[in-house]
Amino acid sequence: MTNHSEATGQYEPDSSVHADGIARPADPFGEPVVTLRTPAELADALPYLLGFRPEESIVLIALHGDRGRFGGRVRLGVPERAEDWPCVAEQLAQCLVGGSERRGERPDGIVAFLCQDPVGAETGQQVVERLRPLAQELRTACGRLDVPVLEVVCIAQSRFWTYCCPDTGCCPPEGVPLLRPGTSVLAAAATYMGVRADATQSEIRGRLTPWETAAATDQERALDAASVALLPRMLRDAEAEAEAVAEGDAARDEKLVGVPGKDPGKACDEGQGVASDTLDLARRIMARLEAAPPAPGDTLAADNRDDELIAHDEAAALIFGLQVRTTRDRAAEWMEGTEGPSALRLWRALSRRCVGAYAEYAAAPLALAGWVAWSLGDLAEGQEALDMALGADSRYAFALLLNQACNDDMDPETIRRCLRRKREARDGATVHDAAALHDGATVRDDAAPPRRRRRRRPSRTASEASRAPGGPAKGPQNRRQTARRVAKEGP
Repeated sequence: MTNHSEATGQYEPDSSVHADGIARPADPFGEPVVTLRTPAELADALPYLLGFRPEESIVLIALHGDRGRFGGRVRLGVPERAEDWPCVAEQLAQCLVGGSERRGERPDGIVAFLCQDPVGAETGQQVVERLRPLAQELRTACGRLDVPVLEVVCIAQSRFWTYCCPDTGCCPPEGVPLLRPGTSVLAAAATYMGVRADATQSEIRGRLTPWETAAATDQERALDAASVALLPRMLRDAEAEAEAVAEGDAARDEKLVGVPGKDPGKACDEGQGVASDTLDLARRIMARLEAAPPAPGDTLAADNRDDELIAHDEAAALIFGLQVRTTRDRAAEWMEGTEGPSALRLWRALSRRCVGAYAEYAAAPLALAGWVAWSLGDLAEGQEALDMALGADSRYAFALLLNQACNDDMDPETIRRCLRRKREARDGATVHDAAALHDGATVRDDAAPPRRRRRRRPSRTASEASRAPGGPAKGPQNRRQTARRVAKEGP
């Protein structure tokens, strides 16, 4: 876009969901519409479009209609290696255009932003030149999909540049200072509609980044101790579950109710193992956090207080327990109501505890934090947490699916309904199974002992393999790898 007198896009604040997660009805006199005409106004609009001020990001925003109404948007961190830029540009373009088409409205144009601060002695102008090939890759990738890129704006060091305007009179080589926050017409309209963009990208990430203080050493020791204590139990739980599936439900019922003197209810509780302990501990800590509400405004003080309320060994036990897919899925059900805010505080705190060699373990609490934040209406933190989860484990399917849903502007209520149905079905089945087990135990008291089933010999377990000649070496590093391998049962 080289004619800066033409309208670039229209900003129409979304009144359905705001940064605080509270839904409000639309203004009866109509929502304010702000027309953006210059790169300066586009750069000023970006934080309000995303919900935070990006610092290390590629952002693509769809434009629709003759007047360029803003539509869907996608964001991704700037890859460090220039060799990855063509692939990333292609993926972002397909994601934005494909998502818009699935919603029934193909984009008529795209506006792109490159946000990155200088590194070391680098200047803002040098950042612009270094990222110029990336800007061209974005234009080419979108062009192959027959959607033109009307403007590419680079933001660095509190200034902006445009790659599409050759006029040095309006777009000088040294860049143009960004508008002072809160002084534009757009800022006033966004404030009126309750849209906030106070936080920066680094501030959001800082609440989820592992400790780098002296306390990190103590936390890593607690994680080492938890791996020794929990790994054998997790192995036994996994073997028991696999055996129960192989034998079928009938054989499992025989084992639970056909053994003389065996309490069926107690057997069920024992069968849950680490999963039951993890969920019970998480509920207790959530109640502890709910009883100590954070002071509004100071996020650092609030996070420090939450950290003080969770012991190192408690955090370590939860981090290991959440590596199991089924346990993590149960925890994802704490997404709304009074449970949601406390769960989000807990998942943030656990993300900060994945220190040292346990950085990969952060994928589970980060993905949970992203899901709950999104479910509560904070899309900015939700997407950032999911991006960090994929940074910890790029193949973590739970984060991949949620990140795709966020980028497609999917309504989180669809996922909430699925999780509610699972919770209700499980609660109903628990009551039914408890009654059935009780009746079955009563009948079998006077019945003949059940015929023993012939079982296949189970394959050698990981613990046996470690004792066998040529087995894996023992030690903390091997325990970490084994825990991740055993616990990852799916997405």
